[in-house]
Amino acid sequence: MKVELSRFKVKEGKSQRVDEWMAMLNEHMDHVLLTLQDEKMYVETIFREKREDGEYLYWYSVQGEGGIQVEQSSHEVDQKHLAFWYECIDEDVPHVDMETQVVMIPEHIRAVME
Repeated sequence: MKVELSRFKVKEGKSQRVDEWMAMLNEHMDHVLLTLQDEKMYVETIFREKREDGEYLYWYSVQGEGGIQVEQSSHEVDQKHLAFWYECIDEDVPHVDMETQVVMIPEHIRAVME
């Protein structure tokens, strides 16, 4: 099982598009949840932060082993998600992976996730 928290910088001037991106994901949650099965993604949460030095999106996820990457997905909602990603995420700024210190998942839940 992989538990991750990563921060990505939003391109300047893309805040409104990020609003649309998050709305799209929320509006199509039934389709989004279907795609998570293929990725063996048990939990995926997106957080947003606006700071003096710009805007950031944070991805928190709990994923099982052997799932497909979102780039390999044939689901339409994933294709839209990736299009927003490429438009809005500033890949010239390295993303930051936070270091996991403690994972608190009860054993009976962890057993279902593996």
